[in-house]
Amino acid sequence: MALVFGAVVMLLPGCSKKSDRAELVVINGAEPETLDPAEITGQLEGRIAYTLFEGLVCYDERGEVQPGVAEKWEVSPDGLVYTFHLRRDAQWSNGDPVTAADFMKSWKRTLLPVTASEYAYQLHYVKNAKPFNEGTLTDFSQVGVAAPDAHTFVVTLESPTPFFLDLCAFTTLLPVHLPSVEKHGGEWTKPANLIGNGAYLLTSWRLNDRIRLTKNPRYWNRDAIKMNTIDVIPGARANTALNLYLTGAADVMLDKGLAPTQLLDKLRSRPDFHSAPFLGTYFVRFNTTKKPFDDPRVRRAFALVIDRKVLVEKITRAGEIPALSFVPPGTAGYQSPQGPGTNSEEARRLLAEAGYPGGKGFPSLSYLYKGDSDLDRDLAIELQGMWRKELGVNVALAGQEWKVYLSSMSSLDYDLCRSSWVGDYRDPNTFLDMFIKDGGNNRTGWADPEYDQWIAEAARELDPAKRFAIFQKAEHRLVSEGAPIAPLYYYVGIQFYDATRLGGIGANLLDEHPLKTMYWK
Repeated sequence: MALVFGAVVMLLPGCSKKSDRAELVVINGAEPETLDPAEITGQLEGRIAYTLFEGLVCYDERGEVQPGVAEKWEVSPDGLVYTFHLRRDAQWSNGDPVTAADFMKSWKRTLLPVTASEYAYQLHYVKNAKPFNEGTLTDFSQVGVAAPDAHTFVVTLESPTPFFLDLCAFTTLLPVHLPSVEKHGGEWTKPANLIGNGAYLLTSWRLNDRIRLTKNPRYWNRDAIKMNTIDVIPGARANTALNLYLTGAADVMLDKGLAPTQLLDKLRSRPDFHSAPFLGTYFVRFNTTKKPFDDPRVRRAFALVIDRKVLVEKITRAGEIPALSFVPPGTAGYQSPQGPGTNSEEARRLLAEAGYPGGKGFPSLSYLYKGDSDLDRDLAIELQGMWRKELGVNVALAGQEWKVYLSSMSSLDYDLCRSSWVGDYRDPNTFLDMFIKDGGNNRTGWADPEYDQWIAEAARELDPAKRFAIFQKAEHRLVSEGAPIAPLYYYVGIQFYDATRLGGIGANLLDEHPLKTMYWK
């Protein structure tokens, strides 16, 4: 099927010199914001970090947790103490041994308030990690991590955490080479300075061109790594990315937003098109610290006029399911309470009650989205039309480049914006705990003491049914009452690759596709 659009820039990686082409070329979406595990918040950055660093455990091609630096572990009968036994042949790429102290110091670095890691709360399940992260506890020796010897790492939790092992594979808990960080400061992630313990080395990084990864000869499981070189290239624009793939400049396209929606009907019939549901939700965030979205009635009004069915049938067109809750179906057997659907009459009543009848007197504001994403732009235009037609309000559209967009969202420099969340592990907590007050990934300014209390109660509850009941109360508050967000749809993962030639990649609920598992058949 000839689906090529415009001229392909022949100087892009894989096109310029055939001899310079990596064994595997992957289109990964936008240019990474950072490769520092303590600072990473995006999926595309994490995908590269997983090649450069390895945690106590790691993901396989099915998104399942497998032994990583830890070859085995034990969990105490009460579920509070994890004892990890590290491989004696695990090394940093400069030859230094990977030790328990490396994990302890790396986790401390992430938790230090000065690091300002937005994902530091993923370590709050560790005893006393939260007060240390918040600065109310300054003695790190009271935090529940210990290294009794170089190859034993002991973690004590605040309460039994059924998903803790899955967390140990996550980006934020990856170890870093502290001597390199201390020596090079903010320059430590540059190719010449970065020392990792993963399957690949960072050989070069040419902005807006490619990241070259080379097999790490010191990786403990190097014989299992089949690709000697991998190029990761940015392709934020859908048509450009598809051009690169269809012309053979790339072998696999991974980012879920890179399939041109206007062509999906044809693309879905191709044998190299792969899609499957995963634990991800596309939604709108409201900045609750600024008028008019400091009023929950206004937030609920905006949510109530969104026709989600139109969005998935007209715009996304990949089989996505309209979202009336935040936690996607299939999350560890949890059943979300259904939130409000479309009710324009109730929305207009709420807006009038808030002081804006028919949209009169409504302040000027803008909707922030990723400016280099055609899908985000098309969704923004559709939402803009719904709010104008049903509420009588005009919302300007503001597209920003990926890094700027992330910065604006983190600093609450927006009115309302597009957002997405992919579960970090198979549990509803990964969707709900980020909206506690001052949570690093809250990014709405919303705070509800009762909500925070429920999330804390769920963390202590051992009975699964009771725990899920607590989460249901919290999710109802989040989506239907407080409404700092408006869920739009649940994601469908999309990848392009020739399965008859490329192995080690497959659909899974976490949408994790480790580059180190891929191989040519």
